[in-house]
Amino acid sequence: MINRSTLDSGLRVVSEALPHLRSVTLGAWVGTGARDEPDEHAGASHFLEHLLFKGTPTRSAREVADAIESVGGEFNAFTTHEQTVFYVRVPDAHVERAVDVLCDVVWHPAFRADEVDVEREVILEEIGMRDDTPDDLVHEVFANAMFPEHPLGREVLGSRDTVVAMPREAIAEFHAVHYVASNTVLAAAGNLDHEVLLGLVAERVGGAGADRPTRAVPDFAASAPSRFVERDTEQSHMVLGVRAIPIADPDRYALTVLNHAFGGGMSSRLFQEIREERGLAYSVYSYRGAFADNGFVALYAGTSAERSHQTLELLQEQLDRLVADGGISADELAAAKGAITGSLLMGLETSSARMRRLGRDELVEGTILDLDELVARVEAVDAAAIGRVVERLFRDTPRTLAVVGPESLAV
Repeated sequence: MINRSTLDSGLRVVSEALPHLRSVTLGAWVGTGARDEPDEHAGASHFLEHLLFKGTPTRSAREVADAIESVGGEFNAFTTHEQTVFYVRVPDAHVERAVDVLCDVVWHPAFRADEVDVEREVILEEIGMRDDTPDDLVHEVFANAMFPEHPLGREVLGSRDTVVAMPREAIAEFHAVHYVASNTVLAAAGNLDHEVLLGLVAERVGGAGADRPTRAVPDFAASAPSRFVERDTEQSHMVLGVRAIPIADPDRYALTVLNHAFGGGMSSRLFQEIREERGLAYSVYSYRGAFADNGFVALYAGTSAERSHQTLELLQEQLDRLVADGGISADELAAAKGAITGSLLMGLETSSARMRRLGRDELVEGTILDLDELVARVEAVDAAAIGRVVERLFRDTPRTLAVVGPESLAV
């Protein structure tokens, strides 16, 4: 039920027909994010995420919102380091309206000067909110330490200085270069017909488009051992991590399984040891970050300042134990695989979730795995694969620590 086509403009269109649903979700996946911005315009992708909702030459911001919300739909977006995504979900009877609004917003923004300045203030408030939320801020501090002097270490939001200084003309030029059809995937899922969808899109994104922009690949400097941001907070928020594998690395399935067993849920080692057994933290987990050419694995915990040293020692001990054991137990392996495959199946019960899988896979990997094949790859992870990942990533690997709180800590 999955169909893929490429228009003359270079736009890739991928859809999945789900006739039993009464909704359709469309997403425009632009292959550009925070890492593709020049230093002086850091935050341009996120700025565009905001500005495209401010209207087009034929629609005001209010008219864009009314067009979707008046039929019970929703319209939103998000920005990462490597992509910017705009998505709309509507009842299936309103597919044409959704295509029309989405294409208009993504490829024909007005960039009205007064609205650029208003949205600039909104983004500055968003940066302020992030800075006032230490359990969010610490992940930004960690990324900067993990990838110093590299765009992956920059904040997606940009800095106050770059957002204040960014002129309308620079934002419009960034859009013109990067928001081309050849750099975009239009993904759709729900009660739809692929050929009808192609016709609707081709009417609005026609002709031969510009070439897809080339992504710069600057060198990766060595990670910093630690970064500390002082805040007068009740808790110390810490992230401890190591460099890891790119998003399409063959060991990604094994790392996903390992991460779940280690810190991905309530039954994980970190949760059980640090929260359940010792009561040191309310929130403790691990997660994976993956990009086209690099990645990381990180452990997070938030704890009272007086117990921060003890908590950090336990995080270190858990990593050391993982290396010493060469992996995880057979029971942990089986439970993690069961949890991941179950969540995969249950997580694809909506048109929105299906659209996200299609768009991400087509944009990032250029292929879309059948769900059964995806489950099979997870099920194929064995103790040897886990051991290989442990050796690759955790043995004799420098660790990076980021802390936001009242006192510094050392790795």
